[in-house]
Amino acid sequence: MAKRDLHNNVDIIASLPPVAVGTTGTGKTGSAVDTRGFDAVELEFSYGAITATAATFTVTVLEGDTTGGSFTSVADDDLIGTEANTGLAAATRTDGSTENVTKRIGYIGGSRYVKGKVVSTATAGTPVGINVILHRAHVAPVAT
Repeated sequence: MAKRDLHNNVDIIASLPPVAVGTTGTGKTGSAVDTRGFDAVELEFSYGAITATAATFTVTVLEGDTTGGSFTSVADDDLIGTEANTGLAAATRTDGSTENVTKRIGYIGGSRYVKGKVVSTATAGTPVGINVILHRAHVAPVAT
């Protein structure tokens, strides 16, 4: 009998391995993640130390029906949490630092593929990463 615990029911995909966010306004976009076979999706955004003064990082969650097709911004009603709260600005943490901050947002839309995008208001070497966490697997345990 398959174990029904979190470890055996979650798959984590590195959609964007940690990389410097780069040029102002361009940002970085994660690769598309196939949500087929899972009933729940969470996007996790990790930020390293902010390297540009007063840089603000904005998040957009994108969805699409094919990996090669067009992706559109997810409607607010299809998110658990807000993109605004998933971004990062100076003094985000209660101790005033902005180093090693992780934020997350849930996706409950009907599209098969999702990905995240992070854009900065300043050219920055700040590393950002995006993991997509797939859970509530249709078939468990999930191969790791």
